[in-house]
Amino acid sequence: MKISPKSGIDKLLFGMKRPDVEKLYGKPSRSFEDEDQNIIWLYNETKLRLTFYADEDFRLGYIIGAHDKLELFGFSVIGADVQKLKSDLQKQIKGWETEIFDMTENHFNEENWLILQAEFGVVTKVELGVVAKNLDDFDWKF
Repeated sequence: MKISPKSGIDKLLFGMKRPDVEKLYGKPSRSFEDEDQNIIWLYNETKLRLTFYADEDFRLGYIIGAHDKLELFGFSVIGADVQKLKSDLQKQIKGWETEIFDMTENHFNEENWLILQAEFGVVTKVELGVVAKNLDDFDWKF
């Protein structure tokens, strides 16, 4: 499953609505609303968590993935040593900010709105969000 910074993951593109996603992946394993009234869909088989933003007409705006087949620029992500992965990606992605919370490290790249989440130095999740094209609009890909 290919991660495409600024665009999405696999066949998912930022800006899709729920019917578009359902055509590709079927009904979610579980769905719920968060505290901001966003709709969250979970897909157990593909280990994806999708957020449809309430204030953006329920467009797909955020994806969290933990599938072991996730790839970023040809590099396997889940289970990778986070420092080695960041080094491998240095030609494509520059500028990481790191936050540490107990045993979890978030390695954030703002330009691509990408987070590599690691525990014990190993990537366990990837978070990818739609990027802003200006102060008022997102750069929707669908």
